[in-house]
Amino acid sequence: KGFYIEKGPIFANFILADEINRAPPKVQSAMLEAMQEHKVSIGDETFDLPEPFFVMATQNPAEQGGTYPLPEAQKDRFMFKIYLDYPKKKNERKIIDMNANIMDEEDFGVEAVVSQEDIRNTQEFSKHVKVSEEVKAYIVDLVDASRNPGDYGLNYEQYIDWGCTPRASINLALAGRANAIYEKRHYVTPKDIRTVIEDVFIHRIMLNYEGEAKGIDVRDIIDDIVDHVPVR
Repeated sequence: KGFYIEKGPIFANFILADEINRAPPKVQSAMLEAMQEHKVSIGDETFDLPEPFFVMATQNPAEQGGTYPLPEAQKDRFMFKIYLDYPKKKNERKIIDMNANIMDEEDFGVEAVVSQEDIRNTQEFSKHVKVSEEVKAYIVDLVDASRNPGDYGLNYEQYIDWGCTPRASINLALAGRANAIYEKRHYVTPKDIRTVIEDVFIHRIMLNYEGEAKGIDVRDIIDDIVDHVPVR
């Protein structure tokens, strides 16, 4: 006989938004606060989301009916955009085995490989991975090349509507730190930045109508940026 807050699925450590482009704009807009601030506002109350908090989303690129393209502001909240091709034959056989039969949850053999504490400790450790002034300058040049390609000898200026936002610079540094940890180093190198740049840039470089009409591949632009921007 009254109103009370019922917390929904967003209050979790790992969120999978399957086919997020089927969510209506109002839902997509609500995701912005959660992804950026790790908070949710309900009425005049604000709730912190649990840490660690991680969002992974999928899009169905084949169908357009009943879908709502993500606004640029929301796409910019994602650190990476990763393209998935068709599965290999051996993996597709596993897909058949796991989905063509009625199976209980325990039949999938899913086991925890890290704890929440492990993830939080790794996140904290990453803050101490050194990003030198030279690497920061390299990151800034790479981002600037996406906005002003002509200044770096690139011939894509007439095809690019928008270059990368400042979040690209932030996420290049963060992803570079993560790659350095993966490579068992406590400092970031230009190679770390080149390893992650495609996944950081690919959804942040916006082609204009002419670029789309000519079938320009953003991945080619990123490759040329890497080839033309020197390491300081």
